[in-house]
Amino acid sequence: MAQTLVIATRNQKKFEEMLALMQGLALDLKSLADFGGLPSVDEPYESFEENAAAKAIGYAVLTGQWALADDSGLEVDAIGGKPGVHSSRWGGREGDDDLNNEKLLKALAPHPKEVWTARYRCVAALAAPDPAATGVGARVLAMTVGACEGLITDRPAGSNGFGYDPYFYLPGYGCTMAQLPPEEKNRISHRGHALAAMKARLEKLL
Repeated sequence: MAQTLVIATRNQKKFEEMLALMQGLALDLKSLADFGGLPSVDEPYESFEENAAAKAIGYAVLTGQWALADDSGLEVDAIGGKPGVHSSRWGGREGDDDLNNEKLLKALAPHPKEVWTARYRCVAALAAPDPAATGVGARVLAMTVGACEGLITDRPAGSNGFGYDPYFYLPGYGCTMAQLPPEEKNRISHRGHALAAMKARLEKLL
């Protein structure tokens, strides 16, 4: 029987990206919905690494299976690397892309557009249940990172992707992240890089 791997996110679009990126492994890929009404796992930390590990460990304990989680966000240089780990709730409501992007443009308005440089950053963590793990009942097996450099634009374009993708401009492609086909986004994105590295780690673990 194949090892079960839970893709530990409640964001449906992120789940679809992660599912596509992890295809081809000898794994039985599951979503959180496959385990009923699981409680949410807190991600209270100020670093992507700590939040990714907390989610992976938490869902490994709750499901009794290997769990893959990520924490990712947008870092904009002109505003001190914000919104960072608060990217998904920066506007004041979790997962509200319109509010998040509205706040981003307001924060950037005082700065010249030539300094609107930014990057998407992602940290992925894989955890497994482990009754011997002190205090938590699971341990991290692997952690990988990825980044994608770009610019923020005030002219959003594209309907693919989610979050800040319509405002994240890729000079090398002449388009925003939201204008890329999903397969190309998965190849070059921060999450794509982090999960490609994680897939290689999983191949060794399996």
